[in-house]
Amino acid sequence: MADFVREWIEGAGYLGVAFLMFLETVFPPIPSEVIMSLSGLQAQRGTMTLWGAIVAGTIGAMLGNIVWYVVARWLGIDRFRPLVERFGRVLTLDWREVERADHFFDRYDRFFVCFGRMMPTIRSLVSVPAGLFGMKPLPFILWSTLGTAGWTSALAIAGYALGANWKDVDKYLGPLSTGVVVLLLAWYLFRVVTWKPRRG
Repeated sequence: MADFVREWIEGAGYLGVAFLMFLETVFPPIPSEVIMSLSGLQAQRGTMTLWGAIVAGTIGAMLGNIVWYVVARWLGIDRFRPLVERFGRVLTLDWREVERADHFFDRYDRFFVCFGRMMPTIRSLVSVPAGLFGMKPLPFILWSTLGTAGWTSALAIAGYALGANWKDVDKYLGPLSTGVVVLLLAWYLFRVVTWKPRRG
């Protein structure tokens, strides 16, 4: 995987960084920890600038974020309701829970979007509630960009600072990402077993 990322970055430069981060956001086959830390390594070697790598990674990730936002915004809360009513058991949701989530998001949408972009695994999912609950495009783009830039900057700077030891970034963050996935899966399975729709 790392060899594939390295070849793309070395061959396509900033465009390769942006494209890989776009793919990672839309369908995460490649961890951003690898993409951006390798970009930082290339910056240390002088084949690109550190700021250029950060900007390219942020732009690519934001394009992916916007894709999911547009899809979720198109779906909207009204189209989502029949899905909840029909597949509530699979989604482990009833409409009252969706309304509570909507109220929560109305109050904390900026905080959720900004800091959610800096959380492994979760960061790719943030666009869905933002679009579904109708967060306005401009605040979504602003706060998503701030959070995404923070994440890509941290990874690129770490790769730049570590140099040949860039793999240490994924060494520590990789298990954290895996842990988040395991926790989310365990939480979902628990919900499936214990969930009962509320009445009234």
